Amino acid sequence: MELIAVLDFGGQYSHLITRRIRECEVYSELLPYSTSFEDLSKLGAKGIILSGGPASVYEKDAPRYDQRILKLGVPVLGICYGLQLMVDHLGGHVKATTRSEYGKSSLSVLDSSDLLRNVPSEFIAWMSHGDYAESLPDRFEIIGTSANCKTAAIRNSALRYYAVQFHPEVAHTEHGTRIIRNFVQDVCGCSPTWTARSIIETAIEQIRTSVGDERVLAAVSGGIDSTTTAVLVQRALRDKLTCVFVNHGLLRKNEERVVLQSLKELNLNVHYVDASEQFLQKLKGIEDSEQKRKVIGEEFIRVFDEESRRLGVFQWLAQGTLYPDVIESAGTGSVASRIKTHHNVGGIPEWSKFKIIEPLRLLYKDEVEDSG
Repeated sequence: MELIAVLDFGGQYSHLITRRIRECEVYSELLPYSTSFEDLSKLGAKGIILSGGPASVYEKDAPRYDQRILKLGVPVLGICYGLQLMVDHLGGHVKATTRSEYGKSSLSVLDSSDLLRNVPSEFIAWMSHGDYAESLPDRFEIIGTSANCKTAAIRNSALRYYAVQFHPEVAHTEHGTRIIRNFVQDVCGCSPTWTARSIIETAIEQIRTSVGDERVLAAVSGGIDSTTTAVLVQRALRDKLTCVFVNHGLLRKNEERVVLQSLKELNLNVHYVDASEQFLQKLKGIEDSEQKRKVIGEEFIRVFDEESRRLGVFQWLAQGTLYPDVIESAGTGSVASRIKTHHNVGGIPEWSKFKIIEPLRLLYKDEVEDSG
């Protein structure tokens, strides 16, 4: 499967880059900026995008990529902070602007032969930066400019390095998806063949390869995420799967009956556990929402661990973790701020022996719905 790797430097819009790429029918993954040259080499990515971020490249502890990545021989696109990193690394100069720019800006196209192909000569782009590239590295040229940023779009066509100071991934940038499509399809040579449905067989095969002859306990809630995960594991492993539905005491009236019925209609082997008193006692006296989520997450693992001992030996725990859960929990290795911790992203406590299966971890909610 062809892949575009997006290195996350903590930008507010980093996850949107992967989303726009996938809308272009090319698969993409968001990875920590610290991902090594060796790990990226193993992925076999056909292109790399450096995301935006809140730092300044001239700061002492500014996040930086493994510089060997530029020697992988694949096209690279820098966005905002990604542009500044590329410029700084290759010998240009980045400095603070006299006035930070945040909002819509009119961008003029100077060259429309590749990255800016099939976009108007003037269009609105979304800017969000306090630094800019004052001078460019050798063999770089300006292909787009604005009134407040003369180096709004640049390239080294020989090395296939491209960068833009604006954010093509956000809806405020006109023709932003076209610019991303130009990069991933035309520059990187990716074919528009990926769909959410195409991940089903890949996920099933990965589950079989990972689990082998071992057994899986699936955490199910009745929601689309955990239900889809359970169905995928069932298709892959059949009778090696056992599902556990936990009543944590915070369900709606009679919700457990509806959930159990719907899961059994899918021919899933489901065990019901009423742990409501256990959860409510653990939450008693806790007011902080973040702390509540952490307590709930650990208590779920405790219940699954107990059920594993009661029902038999289960080496794996399957969870319906989604991409937004990981992003909001700052669980990508990102320097972005945590929005909130999801109980299914916090990891496994040291006292538990479970290994984790999360086949939906890199999908958005509507991609999961489409794949079903």
